[in-house]
Order: sequence, then structure tokens, then C-alpha cells
Amino acid sequence: MGIMGFLRERMGKILAFFIGFALLAFIVSEVVRSGGSFFRDDSNELAVVNGEKVPYDKFNAKLEQASQQFKQQGQSMSPQITSYLQETTWNQVLSQLLLTKEIEKVGLVVGDDEMNVMIGDNNPDPQIVRQFSDPQTGQFDRARYDQFKAAIQSGKAGAEPTKAWGDFVIDLIEAKKATKYVTLVTNGLYVNSLEATDDYEAKNKLVKFKYTMLDYASIPDDKVTLTDGDYSAYYDEHKNQFKNPQDSRNFEYVSFNAAPSKEDSVAAMQQVEKLAADFKASTNDSLFVQINAETKAPLAFQRKGTLSPKLDTTMFNAAKGFVYGPYLENGNYKVAKLVDVKTTFDSVKTKHILIDLASTGGNDAKAKAKADSIKKLIDGGKSFAELATTFSADKGSAAKGGDIPSFDANGVMGGGQGALVPEYYNAAFKAAKGSVIVAKSQFGYHVIKIEDQKGSVKLVKVGVVDKPLTASSKTQTIAYSNGQKFLASLTPDNFEAEAKKEGLKPRTAEDVTAIASGLPGLDNAREIVRWAYKAEVGDISDKVYQVGDQYIVARLTAIKPKGILPLEAIKKQIEPAVRAEVKAKQLKAKFDAAAGGSIEQIAQKVGGKVVPVENVVFANPIIPGLSAEYKVIGSVFGSPVSKVSKPVDGTQGVYVFVVDGFTNPPAITNVIKQKEQIAQTMLQRSQSVLFDALKDNAIVKDNRAKFF
Repeated sequence: MGIMGFLRERMGKILAFFIGFALLAFIVSEVVRSGGSFFRDDSNELAVVNGEKVPYDKFNAKLEQASQQFKQQGQSMSPQITSYLQETTWNQVLSQLLLTKEIEKVGLVVGDDEMNVMIGDNNPDPQIVRQFSDPQTGQFDRARYDQFKAAIQSGKAGAEPTKAWGDFVIDLIEAKKATKYVTLVTNGLYVNSLEATDDYEAKNKLVKFKYTMLDYASIPDDKVTLTDGDYSAYYDEHKNQFKNPQDSRNFEYVSFNAAPSKEDSVAAMQQVEKLAADFKASTNDSLFVQINAETKAPLAFQRKGTLSPKLDTTMFNAAKGFVYGPYLENGNYKVAKLVDVKTTFDSVKTKHILIDLASTGGNDAKAKAKADSIKKLIDGGKSFAELATTFSADKGSAAKGGDIPSFDANGVMGGGQGALVPEYYNAAFKAAKGSVIVAKSQFGYHVIKIEDQKGSVKLVKVGVVDKPLTASSKTQTIAYSNGQKFLASLTPDNFEAEAKKEGLKPRTAEDVTAIASGLPGLDNAREIVRWAYKAEVGDISDKVYQVGDQYIVARLTAIKPKGILPLEAIKKQIEPAVRAEVKAKQLKAKFDAAAGGSIEQIAQKVGGKVVPVENVVFANPIIPGLSAEYKVIGSVFGSPVSKVSKPVDGTQGVYVFVVDGFTNPPAITNVIKQKEQIAQTMLQRSQSVLFDALKDNAIVKDNRAKFF
């Protein structure tokens, strides 16, 4: 009874304990399984900079914006470009975070008066000037900017433009603060008169000397034994040169080629030959291209010089219906058909009145109605020039009565004045001379009058059907099977031996960062990089990785943490320099044994020759016929005249020299100008050096490899 009573009294606490224990065990197991933290939500944590988190979603929004801007320029997004944009965006975010902290420390702000100047009418910020420039003249369109601001202030611009403007102003303020901070730092740069004089002499003082040299190559490499002490001595003396700016990996890999075989090429050619016959017989060429082509593109008339080199001359000399191909181009088999031929005007002369959306508060329907009304007025006899002056948002052309320079069928204006948007020039070429039309473009609605049409040019419409040359499943299976067989034969110690046995030559990938996109010979290798950052030294890849048309097996050879690298991590890298140091000791001993007498006598004893040198300056330490020898030339300028030097180990060998004399330059006449030149050089480097210094002092936890 006592035990039962005890249990009844404490059953609630006991159940709570066991339920709590079970719940905690479940949570811990989930944490272990997911690699996350119960107390900290790190699923969106791209990085932590000096304790401040960088959310992935905000970073990705900036990256997406940068990518869209790049695409708008007509560029394709290759893995290398994607990696470049990621790194550029990261540096922008990182620099903004680091500068913001520094700006807060010194209390820099942008006042209301400064802000009014930046977005005002008299001297707006350069970014505003670029955004509101006339597309034809490149001049700042103040009227269009005033209309936009009025729409924003009245609330008629719409929610999205208003938010975009607000974000832009915030960015403008932050950029201004950063500029102030950089200016604050760079204003502290100072060059004194002594530095200016030293710089002048380093560039103008001449030396004449003679030297004899024993080349490192005079001692065969196999005659030199390198000890651990040699490596340690060199490492200790040059340790600061081996500072790793960020965590990196080294690995070696072999590849098994799965590129299309000859059989694959023959099969693809046969398929395209059949398509060529069907294309020739086709009566609906546009539909045939859309159904059969890998690259879907509408058929359009093109002028000579705009087709690919293989087609340009052929199609302009062929008759309608001519079929060219199959031919191989950029990894694709193609067939081209001359669908149509026509002759049109060589150039068109127009006037226009631009009605932009800002003038109607962002209302598209109102802008179109306004353009239609102006067209009716012109059709009714109203002066085009007067209406352009009153209503056109393109003030550059409005000042000329709406006049636009003549342009060709591709919209390129004469005199190198740029190009028009496709919607404008396509509409103008379709219209009749003297007519007034309305066309819409990204700038708004254009009321266009066709003033004149001159000359003639031949245009062709060419349809192209393409089929990529790809490896068959048989080709891919053979390559993958060979990779699997090789992987199965590996241990952590036999990678090179097995590769040699299979006739494979391993390639090395060194200093691979966590967000690297490509490797030597491999364009998109993110999967392998991710594996490398989970592996330990000596690990073999967990599977055969496919990268493009290659199957890859890899072995991790080194992990290089951020900071000064240990000797073992760079031992192979410094081996040539260590060997040169050991050789230098032997060559110096040879010179020491021959010491005494003139430089000619020393050269004779060591089997060298004396080489005269003239007109060398300290700022350009190159020995004619050899290479840059900083240590040797520095020693020359620090030596007395007519005294044979002690042996000096250089880049290419060990030198002994004697200075014949110096030629001093005329006294510096303009110290101020010399100081300004040095200061300008310092200023050009200051921003990058400042950012590097802030990064070196920052504590950055970079998780980008988990997201990209």
C-alpha cells in the first residue's frame, strides 16, 4: 500500500518526467539527423558577420536582381557567370555590413539638405541622371524626372513604383554614407617631401655595374637532398606569405569520357538528313520549325551580315525554297531553309511624340488614349512640331519638332547615334510613307509620322531546325561503368597506382573554395565541390559524379583552413624555392672560396663571365637579358663604388658584382607635383585596401556552400 500510495501521489510528476525525457530525446534525434539546432533557426542563415546574421532570402533577392540585370543585357547565364555574380553580390553585402558598422562608430549621417540636393532638380545624383536620360541623345531629361517625382508625391504612381523609389532612396543614402567614410579615410593619406624625393630618385637615379653569376641550373636537381630542416628554415622565414584568405580544398580526379561517339554522330546525322527531306517538302515552314527544332525561334526577315557565317552568303545567293545542310555548328546538327525573300527600304525617316506612363500616373489605358487623341489632332491638320513640344516626354527630339535621325531595318541610326527599340523601328518599316501611327514600347506610346523612306535592301527569312549532338545511352553507360569499376578498385593509398594501371592521367584541383562552380576542364562541378567540403584528407568520392559529358572519380588531398597554412599543406608548393636556397648555399661557398682580387679574377676562378650593365634604376630592378632581381638590384644601390660585393642569392642564381658608378638625376624641380602623383596612386589603391583590412579584422562565418 505504501508503494501504491507513493506512486499515486507522484504519478503526475513521473509521467511528466518520462514524457519530457521522450520529447527531448525526439528533439535531439531530429537535431542530430538534420544537423540543425533546436535553440537557433539556422535554416535561413547564409552567413554571420561580426555577430550579425545575413539571411539567405534577402541575399538571394539581391542576387536575383543582379542576374536579371545581366540577362537584360542579352547575356547567357553560364556556371562561370553565375559564380561571378554570386561572389560579386557577396562582396557587396559584406562590404555594406562592414562599412555600416564603421559608419555607426564615427556617427556619419546624411542630412535632409544633402538628401534634397541628391534627388533635387539642380544637381541630381548620377544614378538618377542615368535612369532619366533621353534614349536618343543621352542627355538628362529633367521634365520626365519632374513628372515622375510629381506622380510619386501625389500617390498616382502606384504601389510598386513608389516602393521601388523608396528602396532606391535608401540605397542612395547608404551609398552616400559609404562615400563619406571612404573620403574620411582617404583624406588622412599624406605624402611628405622626403617620400616624394625618394620616389623621384628611385625612378631616375642610374647605376652602372658589372656582375658574374652562377645559375641554379648549374647544379642538377638530383644532386640536391632536401632535409626537414631546409623546409622548416624556409617556412619560418616566409611564413606570412602562406596566409590563406579563405578555407579551401585540394583534390585530384580522373575522368571517363562520355562525349558523343562516332556511332552517335552517324545516328544523329541520319536523323537530321530525314528532317532535311521533310523540311524541303514542308508547306508550313514556321510550324515545321516550331515542332522539330530544339531551339524555338519565330521566323523573321534578316539583312545580310546578321545570319551565321555558314548561311550568310549562301542564303542571299539562293532561290526561295533552297535547303542547306545538314551541317554541324556549335555541337548541333542543323538544316536551314530559305523561306522567303523580299526587298524593303534601306532607311526610314520619322518624327515621334512619346507619351510615357509617368505622365498618366502609370495608367496604361490613359497613356494610349492620350496618344490616340494626339494622332487624331495630327490627322486633322494640327502641327506635329507644336504637339511634340507640348506633349512629348522625349524632350531631346521635341526640341527638334519630334525629329528622329534616319535608321535602317535593324533600328540603327545614322552617324553612330545608337539604336531604337524594336517596337519602334518594326512599326515604322511596316507603315506607309506620310502615315501617322501609334506604337507601344518599353518607354510608353509613340505617335510616329513616317517622313520618308529611302533606298532598298534585300532581306531573307531563314528557318533553322537544330538537333543537339548528344551521347547515346550506350556511350554513357560504358563511361559510367568504367568509372564505377575504377571506384571499386580504390583505397585511400592506391589512387595514382590504379589510375596508371588503367592508363588514366589524374588532374589536380588546387585551392578550391567552398562556392567554386568549376574545376580545370569542368564547367559545372558544384556536386564534387560539395563532396570535398564534407570529406577528410585521403577520402575517395562517395560516387561517380557526372559533370557534362564526363564521369568523375576524385580523392581529397588537402584541407587548407583560413589563416597561415601549416608547413605540410604547402610543402610541395615551396619545394622549388627550398631547393634554390640549398643550391644558393653551395654556390655561395664556391664564390667564398674564390674571394679576393677583382671581379674578373673571381669570375675566372668559378668558371663564370663578367657582364657589364648600364642605366638600371631602382624602381625597375630588371637585369637585361635575365629577369627582375629585386634583392640583387637593392644590394647594388646600397653598395659603395669599386668594391666587390659578397655573394647575393637572387631569383635565377647567385651574384657577385661591383658598382662602377651612379648618375644622379637633376634636383627635383616640382616636389608638389611628385607628391600629387604618389598620392593619386595611393588613392586608387585605398578603397580595395580598406575593404581588405575590414575583412581581415572581421569574424565571418560563411555558410554559402550550403545554399549554392
